Amino acid sequence: MRPSGSMRAQIGTLILATSGVQLANGFFNTLISLRVAIEDFEPTLAGLVLSSYFAGFTLAALRCGRIIERIGHIRAYAAFAGLVVAATATMPLLIGALPWLVLRTVVGFGCAGLFITTESWLNAKAEPAERGRVFSVYMVGTFVALAVGQLLIGGAKIESAEPFNAIVALFAVALVMVSTTRAEPPRSPAAANLPYGQLARAAPVAVGGGALSGLISSSFHERLRRCLLCCDVSAGHRYGPDRRSGSALDRGSSWHRPSRVHQQSR
Repeated sequence: MRPSGSMRAQIGTLILATSGVQLANGFFNTLISLRVAIEDFEPTLAGLVLSSYFAGFTLAALRCGRIIERIGHIRAYAAFAGLVVAATATMPLLIGALPWLVLRTVVGFGCAGLFITTESWLNAKAEPAERGRVFSVYMVGTFVALAVGQLLIGGAKIESAEPFNAIVALFAVALVMVSTTRAEPPRSPAAANLPYGQLARAAPVAVGGGALSGLISSSFHERLRRCLLCCDVSAGHRYGPDRRSGSALDRGSSWHRPSRVHQQSR
């Protein structure tokens, strides 16, 4: 049975809104990596700030299901988006390693809540015969948006509060789209819990591989973004944090501003 036009519109709204969230996320993650270097945080604190997003993400994976069951999908989506908007808007007002660590944890928690709410909604609304197609469109749309979001950094003034305002606007648009949709939220059936110990025993290779993949990919992407600050990858941005002596990247690192001869040779 193929979904009706109304159902397609409802599913399309959810996918479009989540793509907007990922567009903001791609921009946000790259921005934070660059701002952490510019703000001259200690290396350990800088790493904690960058990883705190994933700590919040993990916490949400454990807790958000109960929140959705208790208050419903639309209210849960609004609550999670509100958390993200509030934390993002606060970051340029409280610049510092510890405030940003807490706020990035909140952002990670809220973003994971948005994804869990959307995916459980899509899973309940899509017909079984169409579910694979719906989720393939969802994954393609969100990952394309995530990639495009990282390209927005090229025209951003990363030292100012303007990028944070743009990110808040993108999250707010996604919230408006879902909050005003005519889609009837699915009922929340009682879900069976699968203890992590049981999951690890049943599929140890999958669990271990997923954990290892997360460690490698997160460290690679965060390191790469910080390298962009020290290399002439984006014309118009400063080359590196050596505008301050003894900056976080200079300590224990051989990165430096390219010489004038090197710049002219290109």
